[in-house]
Amino acid sequence: MSTPITASSAPSRPLSLGVIFLTLYIDLIGFSIIFPLGPDLLRHYLAIDGQSGALHWLLSHIETLARLLGNESHLPEVLFAGVISSLFSILQFIFAPFWGSLSDKRGRRPILLFTVAGTALSYLLWVVSGSFWLFVVARLVAGAFGGNLSVATAAVADVTTRQERSKAMGIVGVAFGLGLVTGPAIGGFTAQFNLLQHHPSLAAWGINPFSVPALFSLGLSLVNLVWIYRRFAETRSPATRGLAPEITRLRNPLRAILTLDNASIRGVNLVAFVYAIAFVAMESSLVFLSAQRFSYTVAQNSKLMVFLGLCSILTQGLIVRKLLVRLSETRVLGSGLVISTLGLLCIGLAPSPAWLYLGVGLLALGSGLVNPSTTGLISLYAGANEQGRVLGIFRSLGSLARALTPITAGVVFWTLGAKAVFIGGGALAASAWLASTRLPQPVK
Repeated sequence: MSTPITASSAPSRPLSLGVIFLTLYIDLIGFSIIFPLGPDLLRHYLAIDGQSGALHWLLSHIETLARLLGNESHLPEVLFAGVISSLFSILQFIFAPFWGSLSDKRGRRPILLFTVAGTALSYLLWVVSGSFWLFVVARLVAGAFGGNLSVATAAVADVTTRQERSKAMGIVGVAFGLGLVTGPAIGGFTAQFNLLQHHPSLAAWGINPFSVPALFSLGLSLVNLVWIYRRFAETRSPATRGLAPEITRLRNPLRAILTLDNASIRGVNLVAFVYAIAFVAMESSLVFLSAQRFSYTVAQNSKLMVFLGLCSILTQGLIVRKLLVRLSETRVLGSGLVISTLGLLCIGLAPSPAWLYLGVGLLALGSGLVNPSTTGLISLYAGANEQGRVLGIFRSLGSLARALTPITAGVVFWTLGAKAVFIGGGALAASAWLASTRLPQPVK
């Protein structure tokens, strides 16, 4: 789709954290635009493709499973949405270590250009997804090229010293937080514009009611592509790239994880993976809990999610950076896991909206401490010539959690209740804390 660009064409000026931040932020806005559109996307494709063919077959099996689990009113939609989101995350799980390893060998800049171009292709396919299966192909392409986050994170490790590594990783968390607040807001706004209302003939070209959000995501990816080309300087010299192992094929991600020879890296990955399951379970269940228990509307749930995002941004952009000056990464990580445990339990048992907001605030504070700490520890435990590979495996595990958890959490929520989801999440966060107590403090 684009001409390969070598490291020699990279700008000669040093790469700043600000450039990496904007690269991540633009990418994450485009990535999260689709988030609030899920129910409407589902209804649209069910209306046009749900009565015959493979989609009808899939739905019939989902409905059968829902009957077996004893909830036919909510589970079909939960399971269907979970399957679609899992497809994206499974592809990220497979490809993130590959792109990370390849960036160790070929350089961060060319791999970023290639993966962002692939992401733009996925949005172009979404623009013309007049059928459900073309939409699925678009999501699969997006997942396959979704390794750019681990590559950009590896660039943070390249341009920072070991002493400032974990603090600098907070910038990744801030970009995530801002992107995940901005993107859904843009998605909700742009979804109000349906090109087919004024130009119904465009349906013959695959234009659909969600083409405007898709076009916005496509435009952001193209902007990001130009930004990376003009401002993203290569962070790995030819000499350091030569020290990285040659990547000749797409490796089995599970084998790559299980065969890590560094016990400390394996330990952090375990802590992060268990915590990610708890956090994703919260993400996929929070708005259902608030609607069920407190009759929250869409607008009230949007305010709750914005509150979560803003608290996370404040923590990762300010609080964690100051804490890491005085405390070790392992202590900050342990504190974040304990606070997250309290937040999950508070949400699950909340008797009023005030307690719900308290729990969400605690969880945002806890996750804001956990995420930079785990990323920083992974980077510090790893060697200089394997940052992309190791951080790719780390991101891959996060994708695996996102592939498995939404369906599981949805089934638990609608069969056992909201308390079971959040108390279970609290237990997982507590077990992650227990595992974190065995992690050594890295040498700086």
